[in-house]
Amino acid sequence: MYHFVLYGLLASGVGAAVALPYISYAQTAQTVQTGTVERVWEDGFRLNTGDRTFTVDAWDVYGDATASHVAVGDQLVVTGEFDGGEFDAATIRPVQ
Repeated sequence: MYHFVLYGLLASGVGAAVALPYISYAQTAQTVQTGTVERVWEDGFRLNTGDRTFTVDAWDVYGDATASHVAVGDQLVVTGEFDGGEFDAATIRPVQ
């Protein structure tokens, strides 16, 4: 009887729900962007790379104090990933 219930649960998909936490998901690749800051606000800035301009979400790095660390005209290297048309920064440093 026990085996019948166990197999029935597995066949119905309950076993799949138990196995999901053990599935390994691939990490999103980090990219590096270099450019000049055009505008700054509390948790982000606009970066011009020469080829394109995009918004950088700097909250994970500076919180709501981005303007204390980044200024218009700064040349920066940002590492992170694009998410929904915005670049989520993991690191921000000046161009050396």
